[in-house]
Amino acid sequence: MSGLAISPVILSEQSESKNLLLDPCRASKLRAPSIRLFSGEWVGSHKSTLAGLLFSGILVLLSLTACRSHDFPQYAPNYREYAYITNGGSATVTVLDVANVRVDREIPVGENPVAVAASPTRAEVYVVNEGDDAGHGSISVIDAEKNAVAATIALHRRPVSIDLNAAGTLAYVANSESNSVSIVDLRARQEIAEIGAGEQPVAARISPDGRSLVVANSRGNSVSVIDASARAVRSIFDNCPGAADVAILPDSTKAFVACSAGHQVMAIALAGSKFNPGQPDRLESLLDVGRAPVHLALKPDGGEVFVSNSLDNSISEIYANTDDVAGAYLMGDDPVRGLVSSDNALLYVANFRSQYVTAYSIEDGKRLSPSIHVGDGPVALAFSNSGLLILVVDNRSADVTVVRTKTLSLFTILPTGRSPNAIAVKAFTTH
Repeated sequence: MSGLAISPVILSEQSESKNLLLDPCRASKLRAPSIRLFSGEWVGSHKSTLAGLLFSGILVLLSLTACRSHDFPQYAPNYREYAYITNGGSATVTVLDVANVRVDREIPVGENPVAVAASPTRAEVYVVNEGDDAGHGSISVIDAEKNAVAATIALHRRPVSIDLNAAGTLAYVANSESNSVSIVDLRARQEIAEIGAGEQPVAARISPDGRSLVVANSRGNSVSVIDASARAVRSIFDNCPGAADVAILPDSTKAFVACSAGHQVMAIALAGSKFNPGQPDRLESLLDVGRAPVHLALKPDGGEVFVSNSLDNSISEIYANTDDVAGAYLMGDDPVRGLVSSDNALLYVANFRSQYVTAYSIEDGKRLSPSIHVGDGPVALAFSNSGLLILVVDNRSADVTVVRTKTLSLFTILPTGRSPNAIAVKAFTTH
């Protein structure tokens, strides 16, 4: 036996090896590794390597003792949780098994999928396919229990966004080259109305009370407010250059719209709200923020709106009730999306021209350091259902970085299709 030595752990699958290297706590959940034997000659010429590997192995074992069961929730046998990532360059959706932190499968959908939403009431996920240059777009309905496409719903030219009502029965889709918004009956699997909007609508958001549909018209430099019950345009507000994104307060009283070709956010008091009783929709103010505001992240309690200013590498903080801009804070290179934690404590910002996500402490009013190193071109963010993980879609490196929210540390990296661009998480129990 003197001529033989047992190698350090060699994992039989590359993805599992990556998980082990990134997070030793993950290693305890992997299957048993393979063992490789080396000759005495190899051992003699690699003594320093073996010593280093032995030391590293001890460190891994020590770190495993620090793992706690609460780091990995104990799910019921019928619990399922999946993340759905649209791959614009692959005409597919990558499905991640969030409970086990692994790739489940890749599902073919329509051409150029660009947006995705999970039903709040059904085990379904809806993917917006922009379509090719000559054709119309569509919605691919994914059955989350089977993780397969259950239906395809035809839409108009270049649909680019989707929002759902609170009951999960209706979808609102902005058709950017048809200058319209589609209302889709998700149970009947068909469009039931098409409403004209401004030129090149890129975002359509329904208010939580279901009364108002607010549409950002990018090329029209305007905002359309639609009466959702009457299915007719109720108000139009101009002077929002490059209208790009919409956020509506939880009490449905006010909408904010990012004017991305300028440096302002438009605040609109919505008709029928408690602050605007018996009055029409009203422009409250145009708020000065940074250059090229492209995304609005709303605190769950509705108290503040965080603006991603793409060209200023900053975020602006708006107090929602008073329309006051609290200040601007440097984040990273080209911030394009923000996401606030459920406890209203932290804002996560994806910086597209970098490999970093920045965390910002809302209560302390400062950026946390260091930034979180992720893949190349982070473009979209989502929390796991437990809130213990944040999933970061990396557009240029074609992967999803999984980060622990408690420690802001890298957990693992999972591959996607080409040019991933959006994400939605769906949790449910099977019968």
